[in-house]
Amino acid sequence: MEAPLSALPLLLVLLAAGWRSGAVGAWATSPGGCQLVQSTMDCTGRWLSSVPGNLGGDTEELLLDDNTIRVLGNASLLSYRQLQRLSLTKNRLELIEPGAFLLSQGLRVLSLADNLLSINYSLTAAALSALPALRTLDLAGNRLTEDMVSVLVWNLSSLESLSVARNIIMRLDSSIFMNLTQLLDLNLEKNYIFEIDQAFEGLQRLQRLNIAYNCLPCVVEFGLTQLRVLNVSNNIIEWFLSLESDDLFELEVLDLSHNRLLFFPVLPRQSKLRSLLLKDNEMSFYQRLPNGTSLANVTVQFQLIDGNSTSIMTVNLWDEICHSNLSSLRLLDMSQNQVWYLPEGFLAQMPSLTHLKLNQNCLEMFDLSEGDPLAMLTELDLSQNRLEELGADVGTGGVLPNLQLFNLSTNSLRALPPGLFTYTRKIATIDLSHNRVDLCPQPAIAGEAESPPCVDIRGVETLAHLSLAGCGLRGLGGRPFQGTSLRHLDLSNNHQLLSGDLGWLQDLAVTLHVLSLRNTSLSSADVDFSAFNSLVRLDLSGNSLSVFPPSLGVLRLRSLDLRDNSLPALPPAVARTLLGTSLRELYLSRNPYNCCTLGWWDALQRAEGLRVPDGREVTCSFASRTLSPRALPEPVMRSCRWQTADLALLYLVLALPTCLTALVAFAVVFLTFKQKLLKMVKSRCGVSSPY
Repeated sequence: MEAPLSALPLLLVLLAAGWRSGAVGAWATSPGGCQLVQSTMDCTGRWLSSVPGNLGGDTEELLLDDNTIRVLGNASLLSYRQLQRLSLTKNRLELIEPGAFLLSQGLRVLSLADNLLSINYSLTAAALSALPALRTLDLAGNRLTEDMVSVLVWNLSSLESLSVARNIIMRLDSSIFMNLTQLLDLNLEKNYIFEIDQAFEGLQRLQRLNIAYNCLPCVVEFGLTQLRVLNVSNNIIEWFLSLESDDLFELEVLDLSHNRLLFFPVLPRQSKLRSLLLKDNEMSFYQRLPNGTSLANVTVQFQLIDGNSTSIMTVNLWDEICHSNLSSLRLLDMSQNQVWYLPEGFLAQMPSLTHLKLNQNCLEMFDLSEGDPLAMLTELDLSQNRLEELGADVGTGGVLPNLQLFNLSTNSLRALPPGLFTYTRKIATIDLSHNRVDLCPQPAIAGEAESPPCVDIRGVETLAHLSLAGCGLRGLGGRPFQGTSLRHLDLSNNHQLLSGDLGWLQDLAVTLHVLSLRNTSLSSADVDFSAFNSLVRLDLSGNSLSVFPPSLGVLRLRSLDLRDNSLPALPPAVARTLLGTSLRELYLSRNPYNCCTLGWWDALQRAEGLRVPDGREVTCSFASRTLSPRALPEPVMRSCRWQTADLALLYLVLALPTCLTALVAFAVVFLTFKQKLLKMVKSRCGVSSPY
């Protein structure tokens, strides 16, 4: 029975009401698509414009990140009396009403980063003041000024961790953090701070302070004795001067990297400093200049003004003796500076040093001596300097006994002190790349009484990684790796290295896992790699190979690099050999492949577990055109099929019409002139025969 038209509107209203009640029921069972994991309710990225009010009442952590909430009203958290952690990052929050947290007195962690709290900060401050148990507060990225921050945290004496990073704070004075007497961790990075006026003196418990990425021009009279970690990297600091005091500083980590330091920082006399980071500054030592001038006796007068009193202090500006106690220092990073020498006794004050980074400086000489303070050193980086030699007094105990990593790359070294590695018990990595060094023993050179200086690594049993890239090595002779157990060897960019066979590598046949022969002018596929049974990664890129080396087929390589060679194709069975079954990574781009011989490419695409990371860069050539083998045009494929067909069959097919035509023509001529031909033959050749 059909409903009358007059009843249709009423029916629609009833249907709408029923749908709405059903929707409410669905919301109750799955509120906003939030997920409950134990006591944590995760409502991240649900496009919520308000806090769902019908979630579990025993929720201890509520995650509302990446939503569109603008206001946290007085009634928003009524259902969450057990709440301890609340995160509202990346919303559009402009206001937290004063009564929003009245029933959430147990809240300990509150994250409000990346919102718009600067709009109604005073009302938000009133709401925050009702949180007596709050320990951690994140206000990063809210366009807050120093005055706004002062108001927001004024009544939060319980705070232990505060982040106001990524705001627009410019100046800090003694009032801004006055009441935060329990603060342990303060993050001020990525603001515009250019001046600090006794802002931290009242924070007696502060242990970690981050002021990185600001505009501080200097740090003077540093006196935060209780601080353990100070990060003032990425500012424009030219001076760092600690307070002249014999008090014990708790400072363990000081990061002054990426500034404009002109001098080595004046550190506390008594500290527990373990890590000193001075990377990327303009620092040097000035008692001796590169031209030989001495500034040891140069004095400078400082005029000190304190209120109405003025005093003049005369000091020796270039006194390079560090008066700080650095006996606990483990890491010193002075890379990317302008240091061209180290003062005498400088490293002697650091007997516990394990990591020393002096790379990218102007060092021309570096001394190593037996019993020096580098005895505990495990990592020494002297790369990218101007070193022409290393000074070393190698005795019966040797030098650098605990060294594990030695980076000397990109210098002007020709040799290392004889016996340098004789007593190194732990050396595992040596980088000598981009020096003009040779390995001992060297082949005898006709006309020379003695061989030029060389680097001797024979018998260094712990050595596992060695880089000799770009050293100008020629054909090596003898057994330069005898007594070593190298696993990684980089010989790339030595253009005259492979003038013979690989016999000089015989001592590494069992242990070598990674070998780089990139850009070594390798052109012959006859080089035999079959002895290197342990090889899993081989780099042959940048050479002149026109044929795939057959000896690779017996190896169980996992990574092979054949880029930038002259290969027109790979063997069709490359994906079916042992190489194909073990290989997991194959680089093939920038070779002149023939588009009509891509059977190997199709086989590689079908190989399980094999990746060609540069597959999109692989191209092939056809009639002066460069194409991608992944999608060859149909005309090209058709032409290739003709080119690769059986030539004997092709010639037969081409000759068959001609033969048939000639045969038919002969038959027609024969049948047409049959009688005349017979008579002609009989008249000329015939004779009567008696019967």
